[in-house]
Amino acid sequence: MAKSKVAVVIVPLPTQSHLNQLLHLAAVLSSRGLPVHFVGSATHNRQVRLRASGLKPSAAAKIKFHDLHSSPIAAPEPDTTNANKLPTHQKPALMAYMELNSPTCSLVRELSAESSRIAVIYDRLVSPAVKDAVAIENVESYAFSCLSALNLFCVLWENLGRPFDVEGEINRWPSVREFFPVPALKFIATTPAHFDERDGDIYNTSRLIEAKYIDLLRREEIGGGKKQFTIWPIWPRNLHDAKSRHECLEWLDLQSPRSVMYVSFGSTISMTKEEIGELAAGLEQSGEKFIWVVREADRADIFAGEGRGIELPVGFEERVRERGIVVRDWAPQLEILAHRSTGGFMTHCGWNSCFESMIYGVPVAAWPMHSDQPLNAILLTEVLGIGVVVREWQAREEVVGAAVIEDVVGRLLSAEEGAEIRKRAEEVSAAVRKSMEEGGELCRELDGFIAHITRD
Repeated sequence: MAKSKVAVVIVPLPTQSHLNQLLHLAAVLSSRGLPVHFVGSATHNRQVRLRASGLKPSAAAKIKFHDLHSSPIAAPEPDTTNANKLPTHQKPALMAYMELNSPTCSLVRELSAESSRIAVIYDRLVSPAVKDAVAIENVESYAFSCLSALNLFCVLWENLGRPFDVEGEINRWPSVREFFPVPALKFIATTPAHFDERDGDIYNTSRLIEAKYIDLLRREEIGGGKKQFTIWPIWPRNLHDAKSRHECLEWLDLQSPRSVMYVSFGSTISMTKEEIGELAAGLEQSGEKFIWVVREADRADIFAGEGRGIELPVGFEERVRERGIVVRDWAPQLEILAHRSTGGFMTHCGWNSCFESMIYGVPVAAWPMHSDQPLNAILLTEVLGIGVVVREWQAREEVVGAAVIEDVVGRLLSAEEGAEIRKRAEEVSAAVRKSMEEGGELCRELDGFIAHITRD
């Protein structure tokens, strides 16, 4: 039996934002005819398939999922009192994945006997899980970064003691030590010995947005001379067919263009009762239309029983029912941002949300909560000028009042300032979309990576 030329094995970090990025990369690679194997626990493979936002079922069906045995994954409740909002309750899932080295190696060894080359793409934050797999003779390995290039560069550069000078705005921004807890910085910057033997790095971004920081990551002091690829894999053409639309999209169909504020803080943020009350009051007082995703932060195992219900102020939903929708399940974020009626996005500035807002030209109300999010917010508001700040990072321990929420929503949706920001957001969107077209920068990078791993 003849060997196939190349197969791809993808090993994600088991939090939703990281799972999502690597699932979309798997879908893009499989759409180019490559056999792609997605590795993880049964729990997280089920999770990523259930939440395959923006992917048609036919695209996900081409990916081969492998449920590897892992230790039982505890599911502690999110801590809403955690001042820096870091999702420490997700640690059990991460630790379970750190133990996947042996079953991952067994799978890759089996596949390597059937293929001339195996390309193992792994989230750089879970590199211990591929320690033995990447040592197999016909295996090449590529570390995938789910952070923005700006964030990854700043973390690595500062961890190395700023080994060279960098010109520009970075010198007036706060140190990453103000954004990341020290253990998180060490976790990102510290890598096992086999990491140095990787064949290349994949950055989940675009040169159009972050060329300066991609070039800095290429420097020998940071990148170690490895091959570099810049691939942002979520493509607008992969959105679901209309027949599977969420009910909130039908409500959006009835609204005026650019008239709705979309409010969502991702899958790892838990807000206190006071914060929720102020946000509800601000949305109500604004008089503007909105879709608000009200969910508890994901547990390490999202299927481990019912989470606590999020209580909204008494009578809130009834009072705003003519102009607002509360979504308590998983929301189709890509479809919401792509909708003509969506005029603003109040976001925690996770990297997925940032880039998705850029694709669809939706101005942001930036409300960063922890780690990489403050620098992402700076990139959107100060560098690109496509958003406004809800709360300055220096005031992160203060509760954002209803009046602030009301003001920000009005500025983005109804004020002249919002119109100017929207114009810039639309310009960024047009440029990003062009880069995704055949022959565009992102397509060239993807083609270059595929040509590299399938070379003779």
